[in-house]
Amino acid sequence: MLDQLQLLWSTYRDNYVLGLLLTLRLTGTAFVLAMAIGTVMASFRISPIAPLRAVGTVYVEIFRNIPLMSLILLVAYALPNIKITLSYQASIIAAMSLVGGAFVCEALRTGINTVDRGQIEAGRSIGLGFLQVLGHVVFPQAFRSMVQPFVSILIGVLLSSSLAYVVGQLDLTATSSYINNKEALGLLPFIISAIVYCAIALGIAAIGARIEKRARVMR
Repeated sequence: MLDQLQLLWSTYRDNYVLGLLLTLRLTGTAFVLAMAIGTVMASFRISPIAPLRAVGTVYVEIFRNIPLMSLILLVAYALPNIKITLSYQASIIAAMSLVGGAFVCEALRTGINTVDRGQIEAGRSIGLGFLQVLGHVVFPQAFRSMVQPFVSILIGVLLSSSLAYVVGQLDLTATSSYINNKEALGLLPFIISAIVYCAIALGIAAIGARIEKRARVMR
């Protein structure tokens, strides 16, 4: 075991670092886009305009129930047939963002339901429009009440980035598979990547707990 660890450290540490950086880049970009998409779709779902509500509902029902692997393959290999070509990394990010956005939308809609309706009516009574009420009254409170659900979604996005291998991208998981194929080290390379995933997820959870504590004080 010690010899195998020394081999991994001396020969493949740069591969692990590159795989980790790709994993973090995919995760961070996809989560930011998912938050943006989810916020827009949550606005649609509570909109007084029926067609917008329908768009939000259809979006959530589709992307919350489609397997991420299937969506990655569709974006990467089907879109070029209609003259839309994305790089493999962009395809992964697009698929992760669309799926993550559906879960952000539902989490945010739950948070919106916790906002006192009296505050919404008060905003309207002083002349605020629908978007102004959302931006100044509803969303600030909803976001503060949904820190832990958003943390869970971020961790889910992190773990889903391991599907990057389906289009040949060497993220952390694919790097472990690549090393194992070359060196036949069994489970060891995957154990190392699992430990890294776990450490990142625990770090995210700890940061989320601190943010939630501050948000609770603000409320």
